[in-house]
Amino acid sequence: MDGPRQEAVLDEEEDMVIIYNRVPKTASTSFTNIAYDLCAKNKYHVLHINTTKNNPVMSLQDQVRFVKNITSWKEMKPGFYHGHVSYLDFAKFGVKKKPIYINVIRDPIERLVSYYYFLRFGDDYRPGLRRRKQGDKKTFDECVAEGGSDCAPEKLWLQIPFFCGHSSECWNVGSRWAMDQAKYNLINEYFLVGVTEELEDFIMLLEAALPRFFRGATELYRTVGKKSHLRKTTEKKLPTKQTIAKLQQSDIWKMENEFYEFALEQFQFIRAHAVREKDGDLYILAQNFFYEKIYPKSN
Repeated sequence: MDGPRQEAVLDEEEDMVIIYNRVPKTASTSFTNIAYDLCAKNKYHVLHINTTKNNPVMSLQDQVRFVKNITSWKEMKPGFYHGHVSYLDFAKFGVKKKPIYINVIRDPIERLVSYYYFLRFGDDYRPGLRRRKQGDKKTFDECVAEGGSDCAPEKLWLQIPFFCGHSSECWNVGSRWAMDQAKYNLINEYFLVGVTEELEDFIMLLEAALPRFFRGATELYRTVGKKSHLRKTTEKKLPTKQTIAKLQQSDIWKMENEFYEFALEQFQFIRAHAVREKDGDLYILAQNFFYEKIYPKSN
């Protein structure tokens, strides 16, 4: 490559923005802390999108402000934005260069159980912070048996709307249209979506594909992250098989689980074409394409 073309590639990397619109209780804090640990070394900015009352849906005027910030705030580029906000289609606002979306999702029942106990007991990340349901000693099993609102099947409806976006139908519980839109966005609008259960592999793929941000992330997670970054909900009790079976009777669970299985299959497909296993360890494949028959011939 000649000089000017090298400069153009560099400019594009420096203009890069990643949005991690994190779903609650999917190991999002653990992953985000990796980005914070690497930002100074890899020379990029990390910004937390803190919405009022953690509302994942932005007002129309805030959507405009957000899109303008992401695209025009040159001092914050390269940038890694993270927060509990639903997917926002930048193309609707006439933006020429869209950000790169990534995300992580989790088995829907495991995610709900984790969130249920998190609201009551908090976690080891900020143990002194008082949580909204603090003092409520009722177990998740007891809640389901009594038909409580905090463990109702409707509470499972979260990962689909986060991927579906800001349309009203996305937040109609049990909407088939919302699930189809979430699937479409996952395939067409997200660079990579991992799963909580295979977080290390997700980090490894990101490092291989986007080293500008994630160079060193895999080793950092393996040596430090698994212990210091993994956020654990306090006092969590695993639900019984009877409780799980009761939730699985719900059409809402069936849809959220279908979406989770869809995301898992896609992630495993990407991983299968990017890594190989040797002696129990995964390693990234080297470049597997090249150019030939290049014409016209140079002198």
